[in-house]
Amino acid sequence: MNKFLRYILVGMSVFFVSCIPTKDLIYLQNKSGTETTASISEVMLKPYRLQVNDVLSITIKADDPKLTTIFNPTNKGETDNVGSSLYFSGYTVDDHGNIRIPVLGEITAIGYTVDELRMKIEKQLLDEYFKKEANIFVIARLAGFKYTINGEVGSVGTKFLFQDHVNIMEAIANSGDITITGDRKAVTIIRQSPSGTEMHDIDLTDINVMQSPYYNLQPNDYIYVKPLKQKTWGTGKTGIESLSTIITLISLVTTAIVLLNL
Repeated sequence: MNKFLRYILVGMSVFFVSCIPTKDLIYLQNKSGTETTASISEVMLKPYRLQVNDVLSITIKADDPKLTTIFNPTNKGETDNVGSSLYFSGYTVDDHGNIRIPVLGEITAIGYTVDELRMKIEKQLLDEYFKKEANIFVIARLAGFKYTINGEVGSVGTKFLFQDHVNIMEAIANSGDITITGDRKAVTIIRQSPSGTEMHDIDLTDINVMQSPYYNLQPNDYIYVKPLKQKTWGTGKTGIESLSTIITLISLVTTAIVLLNL
């Protein structure tokens, strides 16, 4: 009887340890104990600088559309330059850090922000081809915000969002959310920069994560969500699953004891 009691106690211990606490599943908790309405200091977005293989959508316009036809040979208009078509019709930053624009030729893009590149193209057009009266202006943007996500999420892979800025919460929501066995307290962000590769873990259960420079993603970021230790134990993700596993284990042990005493 004492052995049976010990088995029950061990089972109960496993039950409490294996269950995933609710606090590990809730995003953006106020762990500091201060008022939830307290303002969070604004995090300045670090401007993204273009890298090799980035794809850009560039459209050159003027008061007289005929003046810019030669610079926009496809003549598809801005509305067609969306989605996967930009992979073929957009301007890709090559291995040398350049893009090639009709008539203008090769233009260095690597290391520039999109806005800096836009101003650079406008200046070259005004210096070499047009007068100010032509009212030349350039529209330049990245052809979608690309990131890659892997690990304990509903949908892994490389994702595209057609917006200028994306934060980690939006990226995870777009990927089917973190599964119940995913570690929300240590989500890894891997980021390429001119100085090399940066890697940082952020805690999505803490509201202060919004102050992290990694909360707002940059194009080409890689996100990895590690599994919780409960997943490797195999005892169950919820209390019901863990209890079912423990009852099965106790039944097997009890059956073995009865058979041995026969």
